[in-house]
Amino acid sequence: MDAGSSSSLNCNSTSKCPLQEQFHRRRKTRENLDRFIPNRSAMDFDYAHYMLTEGRKGKENPSVLSPSTEAYLKLLANTFHMNRSRILAFKNKPPTPAELIPREFLSPVRQFKPSKPKRHIPQTSERTLDAPDIIDDYYLNLLDWGSSNILAIGLGSTVHFWDGSNGSTSELVTVDDENGPVTSISWAADGQHIAIGLNNSDVQLWDSTANQLLRTLRGGHQSRVGSLAWNNHILTTGGRDGKIINNDVRVRSHIVETYRGHHQEVCGLKWSASGQQLASGGNDNMLYIWDRSMSSSNSRSQWLHRLEDHTAAVKALAWCPFQSNLLASGGGGNDLCIRFWNTHTGACLNSVDTGSQVCALLWNKKERELLSSHGFSQNQLTLWKYPSMVKIAELTGHTSRVLFMAQSPDGCTVATAAGDETLKFWKVFGTTPEVKNAAPKEPFPHFSRIR
Repeated sequence: MDAGSSSSLNCNSTSKCPLQEQFHRRRKTRENLDRFIPNRSAMDFDYAHYMLTEGRKGKENPSVLSPSTEAYLKLLANTFHMNRSRILAFKNKPPTPAELIPREFLSPVRQFKPSKPKRHIPQTSERTLDAPDIIDDYYLNLLDWGSSNILAIGLGSTVHFWDGSNGSTSELVTVDDENGPVTSISWAADGQHIAIGLNNSDVQLWDSTANQLLRTLRGGHQSRVGSLAWNNHILTTGGRDGKIINNDVRVRSHIVETYRGHHQEVCGLKWSASGQQLASGGNDNMLYIWDRSMSSSNSRSQWLHRLEDHTAAVKALAWCPFQSNLLASGGGGNDLCIRFWNTHTGACLNSVDTGSQVCALLWNKKERELLSSHGFSQNQLTLWKYPSMVKIAELTGHTSRVLFMAQSPDGCTVATAAGDETLKFWKVFGTTPEVKNAAPKEPFPHFSRIR
């Protein structure tokens, strides 16, 4: 029984299984087929029904139709548009393809502007003047260009002026031998008053328009004053004694702050555009950042940052005109590097080995460019693209190290003075429209030698 029952169950199962599998296969196949589902709104069912049923009755036996019937069928066909050849048809037209480029962008008015033409940089100086008796000393600062377009230069114990508007020259003062020579020069922002640092540690303040000595600042330093920097009514002085002094020129007791950090001569001083931070470089290879908010009257003010990356004297300093916390500094003969600093954090952003002594730095006021002047061995000017620091141009002409640089008030011309006793003018930063359209000027006279 068990075997028979088992056999019977097996037979029944084998006889039913093929049908079930076939049914499931058909069902699954139907579910997987893609069906065409027409859009009913695009169909004319009355016309379709007529064409499938009644439409061809007359064509099968056209001879039995009466003239009236033919006329009726013709009218009916015109009324219901039965002369069409298709039953199913799209009623809506396909959408117009979108334009890949809108037509307004193809019009001449919306065309892109042409790229800026490349600026021509003259490879030679525009003019050269004699600068006799200029002191070939890396640590001094003997050239400055004021806002009134007067260039001041210290030649030995004498300060000379050159007027950029007409090319005339004049002499401001010749100091006594016991006080001289002149060791630093700096114009105030008004372009009228000028400060002169001397070898005997004095600092003189002059009114250039009246050619009059206003006062002499004494008692701050014990040796020569080689660097000066103005900050409104504050004149900052740096000496060989390593001290940095803020002098308020409005009051009798002019010493208001003293910064102590350098152990050797201070040869570089520059205030930021905001007047809040002061950068100082020295012969001790140190670079300091001082903040006025941290200073107190007649005290040894603490620095904000003490930067030790340079391995030679730091004289070349330049604050960036388009980024207030960016400072560029250059090192002397054992360093050869230009370094960039974030003065908020004290971080060194970049360092570039120039291959020669860095004497001075100037930023272009219109483009992101930096100009550096160098000493041994090429005594060249190098124009750099910032921040890539790719060389744009190298200008040669001096036969001795280019110690001093000054920029014209319009930012286009740079004056350089070197140990070869020449003063050169370079159109390295472009040309203003006024200068470009002006008539050529007469040759500029040389500075006369002072005996």
